[in-house]
Amino acid sequence: MRNLIRKLTPQFLLDWYRSSKKKAVNAQLEIDKSNGVVLTKHDLIQQFKSIGIEQGDSVLVHSSLSKIGYVENGPKDVVEALLEVVGEKGNLLMPNSPNAEFQLNYIQHLSCFDVKNSPSKLGSISEYFRKLPNAVRSAHPTEPVSCIGPDAAYFTKDHFGELTPYTSKSPFYRISEKGGKIIYLGVTFDNAGTNLHTLEDAVSDFKYPVYYPDIFDVKVRFENGEEAFMKTKVHNPEQSKKRKCDGLIPLFEQKGVLKKVQIGKANTLLVDAKGLLETMIEEYTKRGVTMYTPNGSE
Repeated sequence: MRNLIRKLTPQFLLDWYRSSKKKAVNAQLEIDKSNGVVLTKHDLIQQFKSIGIEQGDSVLVHSSLSKIGYVENGPKDVVEALLEVVGEKGNLLMPNSPNAEFQLNYIQHLSCFDVKNSPSKLGSISEYFRKLPNAVRSAHPTEPVSCIGPDAAYFTKDHFGELTPYTSKSPFYRISEKGGKIIYLGVTFDNAGTNLHTLEDAVSDFKYPVYYPDIFDVKVRFENGEEAFMKTKVHNPEQSKKRKCDGLIPLFEQKGVLKKVQIGKANTLLVDAKGLLETMIEEYTKRGVTMYTPNGSE
């Protein structure tokens, strides 16, 4: 229903609604600050531990800072809390796509993806994390991911050159392969569903036309300034409009691979990455379950 409303609503009304909503959120954050309702790094550390994040974990984080509430030092506190909880032997990953619209619109106007300088469009936490000096960013132009940790190269080094950003060489697949965790911090599958796309490359002959027919040749500028071209597919926007990602949440809860938790004021999903992928493959094979058909084949 939400996707249908978005499809039928003129763009100027959507922009007005988003702007009004953002102003209201910012006003509430200022009220929280003035009333002393403030989250510190220490608070966040305790809360991340309480939901089951441990030393040595590999954790992929999607986030919305404003949903958490007023955080004393903003993105810095969130990132530092997560890094402290996973520890020196753990890995922290954050997607930081420079695109906040349909991939097709983005790629048609892209002259070059700059690994070092192209900013994240996925929120202030991901942008702060991306810019840290020890963060290693993957070089896929549509869905790059940054990582800090001893396995950063494993997660990021083979992303460049993949025809889609969700293959077995992608950070999204490798977090499953590593037995890691995914945190949806104030967001849900509907606005951060990248790991759901790993299914589409993990099975042969996926039955929906998720990719646009054309393949695009994209210039990528690496951290050292060298440039190279790579080919990539992008999502078919007509198929993307049919997504019902959050419709999968009850299934993942039932299978024990997803828990609903709380960080600050943010409704949060904690997901077993390996269990997520295995469940998607099993349910697709048995019943045709996908993000387009969360209740099975129709």
